[in-house]
Amino acid sequence: MPRFDENDSDVVVVVGSGAGGGTLANELCQGGVKTVVLEAGDHHKPADFIDDEWPSFGQLAWLDDRTTSGSWRVATDFPSLPAWTCKTVGGTSVHWAGCCPRFKDWEFRNRSEHGPVDGTSMLDWPIGLADVEPYYDRAEDKLGVTRTNGIPGPAANNNFKVMGNGGKRAGYKDVSTGRMAFNTVPRDGRPATIQDGFNFQGDRQTAHWSTLTAELPKAEATGKLDLRPSSHAFRVAHNGNGKVTAVHYFDADGKEHVQKARAVCVAGNAIESARLLLLSDSPQHPDGLANASGQVGRNYMRHLTGSVYGEFEQPVRMYRGETMAGIITDEAHNNPDRGFIGGYYLQLLALGLPFYAAFLDPGGWGPDFAARMEAYERVAGMWLVGEDMPQESNRVTLNRDVTDQHGLPVPNVHFDDHPNDLAMREHAYQAGEAVYNTVDAVRVNRVTPYPSTHNLGTCRMSADPADGVVNEFGRAHEVPNLFLSDGSVFTTGAAANPTLTIVALAIRQAEHMVGEMKAGAL
Repeated sequence: MPRFDENDSDVVVVVGSGAGGGTLANELCQGGVKTVVLEAGDHHKPADFIDDEWPSFGQLAWLDDRTTSGSWRVATDFPSLPAWTCKTVGGTSVHWAGCCPRFKDWEFRNRSEHGPVDGTSMLDWPIGLADVEPYYDRAEDKLGVTRTNGIPGPAANNNFKVMGNGGKRAGYKDVSTGRMAFNTVPRDGRPATIQDGFNFQGDRQTAHWSTLTAELPKAEATGKLDLRPSSHAFRVAHNGNGKVTAVHYFDADGKEHVQKARAVCVAGNAIESARLLLLSDSPQHPDGLANASGQVGRNYMRHLTGSVYGEFEQPVRMYRGETMAGIITDEAHNNPDRGFIGGYYLQLLALGLPFYAAFLDPGGWGPDFAARMEAYERVAGMWLVGEDMPQESNRVTLNRDVTDQHGLPVPNVHFDDHPNDLAMREHAYQAGEAVYNTVDAVRVNRVTPYPSTHNLGTCRMSADPADGVVNEFGRAHEVPNLFLSDGSVFTTGAAANPTLTIVALAIRQAEHMVGEMKAGAL
């Protein structure tokens, strides 16, 4: 792998190596662009992954100090852990389960679809489904999404059989093992899944798509990638002409480096991306880089989430097979007669006993809690994921009273549920309970939201620069060679898990950037 000179101002610097940054880096390298990827985490190989939840969490999770505020339950249960993201080469793409629904057409134009909704900052995206569809096609082929491109769907494990049978008895029609980004047959130089259980700890077999195992090796093969792990970006510098010129970062020993750049693409996940722009203030950008609109950090979304677990008389052993290979999509439409706008999915979910204990009832103790632990082998699980409402007051800010290991202000994540979120979650809980009760659950447990895995919206796309941070290509309205390349650009969240859309937008962004470079406009 080459090491480009830190004074080489012809390189593109990508901050973050997850679904957005890692995909973008590969696409740029394939286009002949010299690309430096700065990843704050270490470079773990698949053989390093640990099939044990808490040690793995310590190995992969982003555990730098963060703070929380707001009325959301996470601030009570996990005040220093608002998000469950990863700090490692490959980012959170090494941790995800692989669920890949597409946005629906109306989910790109929510403001037009729903009209004004009190308490929200809802906008239409500056792009629509027709703009993204060709890139969805390419993303599904890249990720090897099942039930696309002739790829077989996943096998049904016991956890799905319980949910699937319950869903059909409850009247749902669209029940399947889903469109998933793991190999059900050997593909793209990686093996088929061996149904080895949880993959939130990384996939040692490499059957699951991640930028660690799929995108970055291909980028490296071009000779155009300079991947720098343990490189924590903390400032994006700019010149008097309004263009970014370099990224400042700390190496593993805490030594400061400055990498010059032709363009900078920030893909640190919505929390760290907003934080980096806010840390990059200057007299020209007193409120943070690219923040004349005041929208950097605002409109934070994390998806409506919650879980339902059913206990049964006979063993289920939900830990056998793929983590999330099952989905009920019937509720993912917009029907305000249900008492809320937007939609949600019911998705299969399995946790190991340590995480099940931690999330089922944080801080739980006593005979009732022990009985639920003893029932673990007889438990089936599902996750509820749906669209939450963007609100300007839900935001990422700098907490200057708390600093991290580098002496930098930590991000504070503030979140309050909108009444629409609460109504949707209650409906989803009842739907999940009905699914399990139709197949004779002896007990059904509602579980409150975990630390956020879908972090969205803090640097949103907008047609009008006053309403957001970036344009339809993720290019900063104010800074022509600064790009955002992750879920922070989402204008609204939709009900769909975001990774497929993040990858599709990264492919689209790379195509735009390479074209602009060839035209001399970047």
